[in-house]
Amino acid sequence: MPELTAPPATAPGPWLALHVFYAASPRPLLVDCVRPLVARLSEDGLLAGHFFLNYWLEGPHVRLRLRPSSAAAVPEVRRRAEEALTAFLKGRPALYEVDSGFLKDFYDALFDIEFPGEDRGRYMGEDGRMRLRPNNTFREEPYAPEYAKYGGPAGVELAEWHFRHSSELVVDAFRTMNLHLRTVLLGTSAQLMMVMASCFLPEDDRLAAYLDGYYRFWHRAFPDTGFIGSEEYERGYAELAPSLGRRFAAVRAAVGSRELGRLPSFLRGWAEHCLELRSRVEELTGRGELAFPVWEGPAREDTGQERPEPADAAPLVPLTDVSAVLPRLLSPYMHMTNNRLHVTIRDEAYLSFVLGRVLREGVPHAAGAGVGP
Repeated sequence: MPELTAPPATAPGPWLALHVFYAASPRPLLVDCVRPLVARLSEDGLLAGHFFLNYWLEGPHVRLRLRPSSAAAVPEVRRRAEEALTAFLKGRPALYEVDSGFLKDFYDALFDIEFPGEDRGRYMGEDGRMRLRPNNTFREEPYAPEYAKYGGPAGVELAEWHFRHSSELVVDAFRTMNLHLRTVLLGTSAQLMMVMASCFLPEDDRLAAYLDGYYRFWHRAFPDTGFIGSEEYERGYAELAPSLGRRFAAVRAAVGSRELGRLPSFLRGWAEHCLELRSRVEELTGRGELAFPVWEGPAREDTGQERPEPADAAPLVPLTDVSAVLPRLLSPYMHMTNNRLHVTIRDEAYLSFVLGRVLREGVPHAAGAGVGP
């Protein structure tokens, strides 16, 4: 009797990228539209992957990425997504118009900083300023993975796997937590940063140096704009440091000892995922499958933005030193989770400043203290 072999698995279809221009909090869009859409597509076996991010170019919008389970599923996934988005935008439109408010100046400043050269032309209106897309609209765009940032094809595939978990975590947090309160939002962001950074860089000195460098990066990226502060960060440190220091020490102790049961369930699942993510990074690095440019280019926040590579772009070179790869990938991983939470770059820089300082100064904590909700 001939040996039976399993039929080959169907390859996933190409990613669909939908940009949803919605000048309001993304929470209702994500919770009331994207979450049920993804659930139904997954239940029907039509989805192989998904994630989202927030972006500002041409107006504030959510970039929704959907990967159909096969090429044959693409038309149905596209139809259902367009139907769901159309119904949501009609039933719950965003009422604020960016071009009539103070945010336009903010986005124009970002445009000048991030698009100073020739590539700004396609996004610029006749007045020489950034063009704004109509509010409460969406359109499909090409999906262009950032191979240089995430380590080549294998690194992008890993990032897409991680982004799905990060997106689901954030949508669930929007659904169950009062993230519209600034204190809750920043507390949640700080704890997720603590966990991920502790999983990737458990050594005290190395982690403190990384957090300091992360703050300095954002300070250099937005010079003379007022986006990233210095003196006001110092003023706020004394009030925040004791509680944040105790929490950070407890998180690091739980992660370092692998006693993740000491963490609340929200952080426990995140820690388990981040440790697996680190393990996968180490495995790919050991096999020489993660490749980066030899130069250290500035990190961008436009994951998936279609931008042509210059003809003289540096080739990607495998990097086999895991001690160099881990912090290199930690930055965009951590930043994109904050992006999904709708945490501003200014607040993210502030949290990295405070976390780095409490770690360096060794804020005391009670022995055996746990991490509260």
